[in-house]
Amino acid sequence: MAYPATKNKPSARKPQRAGRFGRITHALWWMFGGGFLLFVLYVFAVSINFLNLFGRMPNLKTLENPKSELASEIYSADGVLMGKFFRENRTPVDYEDLPQTLIDALIATEDARFEEHSGIDPKAMGRVVTGVLTGGGGGGGSTLTQQLAKVLFRTRADLNDGVLSNVPGLRMLIIKTKEWIMAVRLERNYTKREILRMYLNTNDFGSNAFGVNVAAKTFYNKKPKNLTLDESATLVGVLNAPTAFSPALNPERSKKRRNWVLNQMRKYGYIEQSAYDKAVSTPIVLHYNVENANKGMAPYFRTEVGKALLQWARETDHDLYADGLKIYTTIDSRMQEYAESAIADHMKLQQKWFNQHWKGQQPWRDENGRVIPNFLQTSIKRTERYKSLYNRFEGNKDSIQYYLNKKYKMTVFSWQGEKEVTMSPLDSLAYYKRYLHAGFMAMNPLNGHILAWVGGTNFKYFKYDHVKQGKRQPGSTFKPIVYTAAIDQGYSPCYQRPDIATTFPPVAGRPAYTPKNFEGGFSGRMFTLRQALARSMNSITAFLVQKLGPETIVSYAKRLGITSPIEAVPAVGFGSSDVSIYELCGAYGTFVNKGVWTAPMMVTRIEDKNGNVLREFVAQTREALSEETAYLMTYMLQASTTEQGGTSTILKTGFKFPYEIGAKTGTTSNYSDGWFMGITPNLVCGMWVGGEDRSIHFRTGAYGQGARLALPIYGVFMRKVYANKNNIKSVDIDTGPFPKPASLSIEIDCSRYNGGQRDTIPYEQKLNQADLDDLDDEDI
Repeated sequence: MAYPATKNKPSARKPQRAGRFGRITHALWWMFGGGFLLFVLYVFAVSINFLNLFGRMPNLKTLENPKSELASEIYSADGVLMGKFFRENRTPVDYEDLPQTLIDALIATEDARFEEHSGIDPKAMGRVVTGVLTGGGGGGGSTLTQQLAKVLFRTRADLNDGVLSNVPGLRMLIIKTKEWIMAVRLERNYTKREILRMYLNTNDFGSNAFGVNVAAKTFYNKKPKNLTLDESATLVGVLNAPTAFSPALNPERSKKRRNWVLNQMRKYGYIEQSAYDKAVSTPIVLHYNVENANKGMAPYFRTEVGKALLQWARETDHDLYADGLKIYTTIDSRMQEYAESAIADHMKLQQKWFNQHWKGQQPWRDENGRVIPNFLQTSIKRTERYKSLYNRFEGNKDSIQYYLNKKYKMTVFSWQGEKEVTMSPLDSLAYYKRYLHAGFMAMNPLNGHILAWVGGTNFKYFKYDHVKQGKRQPGSTFKPIVYTAAIDQGYSPCYQRPDIATTFPPVAGRPAYTPKNFEGGFSGRMFTLRQALARSMNSITAFLVQKLGPETIVSYAKRLGITSPIEAVPAVGFGSSDVSIYELCGAYGTFVNKGVWTAPMMVTRIEDKNGNVLREFVAQTREALSEETAYLMTYMLQASTTEQGGTSTILKTGFKFPYEIGAKTGTTSNYSDGWFMGITPNLVCGMWVGGEDRSIHFRTGAYGQGARLALPIYGVFMRKVYANKNNIKSVDIDTGPFPKPASLSIEIDCSRYNGGQRDTIPYEQKLNQADLDDLDDEDI
């Protein structure tokens, strides 16, 4: 039976349709398989940087030990964090010290499926691929692990160096591929907790705060574990755009972002509605403080330590600014606080007097008291601003002067606090040139430990360090070196010498030189060396320099640790050559330390980020004097505080210190420099006060002498030290007498020469010629 033709057509087409669908399906499977194979090959090629097409990938060692920059921390001897050295201010924190609210906020906001994936979130990955293929950039959707890979290995910079890296469209795909690969590898090498810890320790929170530990301190002045729910949400919100969502810089936007984070936490069940309502209604309250080199304890000291550590780091292949080192110093935090307070209190008063002293006048004067012409124009040529303008305008004077006289809004230092002013660069220079400066250092002479270091009045505005970097004429604080040479050469503290002129004859074109006393004349009276040093008499110092020879004085200065060049001239005994406070403290420390010179010491040890000791330091020492000579100098220096007429008796009569203290004041001839050195059985202190330029100073000794300009700093400092000696941990403040040798070879009881009373002989009484003729200068 035959079927109609119309009935035969469907049967004939069925196998053809099935075959066509089969071929299409087959082709699709081949395309999928081929695409998958190509993708696998592409990923493999990226992972090995095939033909250098895709750029480097971190090796296995780097992946297993990812390194982010860690700030190196510097500590006082009593364990107080003084400051940091860093390019990125980052200090890590353990996972156990992270609050759960912070972890929950991060996951809810950045990667809700964090616990479920193995580095790559397929849904997010699909969005990225779609975005790349459609030209949308592929942004967003990265897992926390991918974000960590991006930050740890700097995929957008350091690893973006392949031949195809700059091809539009391919660049982002290659970068994302690398992040996928590294995310998977990170997940294989680390637990979820470790990844979260690394993420929060690594990312930038803005305001120079890298990692949540520093961020919590910067914005809230607290440890991460003490963050509240709303604070945790705020910091997590910052991560998306550290500047745009900064609670300090953009508080309103930050608050909206915080509330969105809180909403995400509610959405994913991390917080209840009640907790959400309370948190979103909480205002943002900050304790904002950005860490930098201008802040923190002992900034001048830290700068000097940094110079030494950079040299050590270069020699040992370390990075001071990235290796997370722990540096332990000799500074005592309490004594540093007392020193900074003493400088501030005293200098505020001195500046007030100085301003009154020169009110309405220009203080930059020559030796004859005349205003130095073009002083500011000459001084400004040494500034960076002038050098910049000179290069910018190729030396054109008119253009340079225009900008030097152009007024700008600026913030300037004052003892009443920072001031907003409108000044030209020349105005600013004139303003700052009128300020007095100071330096102070305290050290334990028995081990060289520097306990306090104040290099200036305000580190933010005056970076120049007046402890070690600055060197000035020490005036009479150099005289003990002359007397040390005399004692060591056989002179006794009781040796008598009349207060008469000593003239150095002219030599090699240099005119004759007759040093005068501070009062200007000579009494003709007899004085023991101890009395002469107490009064700081130039006449008897000149006699000793002449007898011993300037070369001998220079050799003793070197023996006592003075490394600055000292010129062997008749004026050497009066401090004619520049030295530093740092050097003088070491020299005076030799007297206290039984003749052993001990180099001032700043750092005791350095540890790596894991607490392993990399280097321990001990002070450099050498025997410079006999124990007897050293003790005799402590005995001589005590006369300044106990002898009637001594230059430092105010320590006993005014500050009323009942303990043994040796002291020496120093003043340069035109009052440019005021100095003071103080010693006790285990503490040596040195200080200087003066203008930035030697031509800027008081005009009279009533204000400009060391006893007035510098000594009170010591009194204020020691008053606090003695009052709180039981709370000072780095040194046991010794209030007993200076240790005395078991026996002395020479007499030190000088009472038979003046009946024990310094002024038994009236000051006006003169020696007659017969007395002078009978005096044997060589009878020691």
